[in-house]
Amino acid sequence: MMVFAKSRQEPGRGRAILSLCALVLTLSWSLPSLAFDLGGDDDRPSKRCPSGKVWKAGKCVSQRSDALSDEDRARAGRHLALDGRFSEAIAVLESVANKDNAFVLTYLGYSHRKLGDVDLGISLYKKALEIDPENVDTREYLGEGYVTKGQLDLAYLELTEIEKRCGTSCKEYRALEKAMLSGQSQY
Repeated sequence: MMVFAKSRQEPGRGRAILSLCALVLTLSWSLPSLAFDLGGDDDRPSKRCPSGKVWKAGKCVSQRSDALSDEDRARAGRHLALDGRFSEAIAVLESVANKDNAFVLTYLGYSHRKLGDVDLGISLYKKALEIDPENVDTREYLGEGYVTKGQLDLAYLELTEIEKRCGTSCKEYRALEKAMLSGQSQY
């Protein structure tokens, strides 16, 4: 048998907390692009699809499938890029209809940079930041591009921009700081 102790909170405090939780949930449901853009690395599928296919709804489907939305293609391209399948990521990301999507531009930049075209990667990151200047992932990747080119002064500017947005303890700040100290890209 469970017994619950009577709360000693101030009257109305519980309702205020519930209202705040409801507001947060409502905002997260009404702003699906935020949930998509801020998805973590661990949202990648555990199953790896063969070349030319991407993961959707529990199975591998052709990356050219009409069943894939731009969001599906962007997410799949990101997964491929983070899995080190850069050429495949580029092919999928370039199939997105909206070419002015900061998320897509970021992972196109990431894939090109990782394939050795650092200048193209940097230009794509800059385009992404024109659309979404608050994106710390893009800023971190841009900073790492500058580290690769030996332009630590420009990398430092991105580090300070990241600090303004998420402080010194967020993973993007720590990764760029580590890259700058080691002289090698972390991501």
